[in-house]
Amino acid sequence: MRILAVDDDPVMLELLKTALDQYGQTVVTASNGEQAIQLLDPSTRFVITDWMMEPVDGLELCRTIRRRPYSRYVYIIMLSSQDDSMNVAEAIAAGADDFITKPFTAAELDARIKAGMHALSLETRDVTIFALARLAESRDKETGRHLERVRNYVQILGQEFSKKPEFRDRIDTDFVQMLYQTSPLHDIGKVAIPDAVLLKPGSLTTEEFEIMKQHTTIGARTLGEVMESYPGAAFLQMARDIAATHHERFNGQGYPHGLAGEDIPFSGRIMAMADVYDATTSNRIYKKAKSHAQACEEIAEESGKHFDPRVVEAFFAVEPEILAAREHHLKAAKDQRSVLLPPTLQPAG
Repeated sequence: MRILAVDDDPVMLELLKTALDQYGQTVVTASNGEQAIQLLDPSTRFVITDWMMEPVDGLELCRTIRRRPYSRYVYIIMLSSQDDSMNVAEAIAAGADDFITKPFTAAELDARIKAGMHALSLETRDVTIFALARLAESRDKETGRHLERVRNYVQILGQEFSKKPEFRDRIDTDFVQMLYQTSPLHDIGKVAIPDAVLLKPGSLTTEEFEIMKQHTTIGARTLGEVMESYPGAAFLQMARDIAATHHERFNGQGYPHGLAGEDIPFSGRIMAMADVYDATTSNRIYKKAKSHAQACEEIAEESGKHFDPRVVEAFFAVEPEILAAREHHLKAAKDQRSVLLPPTLQPAG
């Protein structure tokens, strides 16, 4: 595994590299947090960083990693000569997964790395979640990359809330990571909706819309049944909540249960924003996509009605990041289509 080791003390950095080499790890080194940020890329899965560095310290490096929309989790070990509980708590709050006090032995470091690798191996669960979600999405080709987009949007929104003091008691790094992991399951219940309804190019009749609305209860019921076998799995509870409530409205006019305000789980309120924004700015078999600016106007108008005003506020606080994520996925989809097209059908220019 490729490990990024970061320390502004050349002697300590060399000792760290030697210890990692001893156990057969592939090591990339950085002499400070700023250089480490430049070295971060999608292949980075493991970071070991010192705390006290200039100009970017270990805490800010952790926060930067957690803010970035990586598709795979990055495990972070923080190194420090201070071992009091306040320092440990501050490091964990910034996004560190483990904390080692200097000086340490090579054997201790190896043991902590193995524990981190075990944690990363659990990412197989996340791959399974996404595969199941793809099952529902695969029936409707018009929604291409919908899952990738919305999980980036909820991650960006969740990170914005995690920085607000009033939300720190319920929205932390773990909450944001679970949002990212479980949001693709929001429409899992659509696997049970007939094609005649799900893929209808025109408006749905009243009866057809009642059938379509059932995807929320079907998805929630299915995930709830899985929870009975794994009652301690917090990610299943969030997945169920999102599936059940992402079509509820803050004013109580949504479905399936007409929940309002704080009765709607916060994960469902965040998901509602991401889902509507993506649906508004994407082509569907029954409508043309609207622009980002048009979607923003509609979101502002729906504050306090469809959406929690705090989620609307967070959306506009991170609007540049949302737009950048959307444009990234549009480019990725375009590039993918170009690769799949035969040369004679490649777009000009």
